[in-house]
Amino acid sequence: MAILLFVLFRPQKGWFWILKRNLKGNEKIIIEDILKQLYHFENSENKVDMKTLVQVLNFNNKSIVEAIKKMTINDLIYFESDILKLTNTGREYAVRIVRVHRLWERYLADKTGFDKTEWHDRAEKMEHRLNHDETNTLALHLGNPKFDPHGDPIPTKTGKMAEVTGTELPLLPVNTIGRITHIEDEPEIIYKQILAENIHIGSLIRVVENNATRIVFLSEGEEFRLAPIVAANLTVAPIEKEIIIEDNIARLSSLKASETAEIIGISKESRGESRRRLLDLGFVKGARIKIDLINPLGEPHAYLIKGTSIALRKKQASKILIKKD
Repeated sequence: MAILLFVLFRPQKGWFWILKRNLKGNEKIIIEDILKQLYHFENSENKVDMKTLVQVLNFNNKSIVEAIKKMTINDLIYFESDILKLTNTGREYAVRIVRVHRLWERYLADKTGFDKTEWHDRAEKMEHRLNHDETNTLALHLGNPKFDPHGDPIPTKTGKMAEVTGTELPLLPVNTIGRITHIEDEPEIIYKQILAENIHIGSLIRVVENNATRIVFLSEGEEFRLAPIVAANLTVAPIEKEIIIEDNIARLSSLKASETAEIIGISKESRGESRRRLLDLGFVKGARIKIDLINPLGEPHAYLIKGTSIALRKKQASKILIKKD
């Protein structure tokens, strides 16, 4: 019995203490998730009551109620009638969580090979782990970026944020020329549809149709058709000065076997190691390119560049911009 009690309760290593730490950790996650949700709701000028909060959080009602009680006692939130609101202290805490999340997404985009569909979920976990000093070190390592890979501003260590420029795509009139500055990653189902369309942040677009049923725009030699509810997740900064989008500028993925082209650049969508690898392989501005071998199974295709045949998947080729002859 004595041995059993020791195993269960030995300081910091027994199962009792492990469970206690886990409970504290889970409680911290719930509180921080509530703070972050309230922050996003308030920034979008939406009001949140308990019912709404329970619907958007993946925790049981009892856990949320207990967390709300503690948050109220600790001056993180308050009630205005039945509406939940952040105190100044709560908002500062929420901004710190948002800072970690967006920095980690930036890290995943620039420094790792993780697919963009994984960035959000991985950042959701990491935002609860990094402390203040670790977050500042990460920011310094990344060069103190102002925006995450979706175009959301990253708060500085003092809480300041750069301004996001642009307008929701459905609000832009036909013939507007602009650049995609932000892609909203929530709700997930809409974000996945945008990813499936292979729409890139930083791309130059021209709106060619805008009505109640669809938004159509041209970008990088391709035509995109989106429902307004999907298009609303794209923010576009109109370009005032006249810019001509040449018809023969396209993505390498659209090159046909009979065509030749000149590389004009790599999309901003290609970052970090992936971008450096493409540059090292010779995909630089001015290089001549053509298809060397078409894979009968679909992909990858082999492209001849500077006398070397290099295989690329369609997803990789879509991030290389060319000017067809």
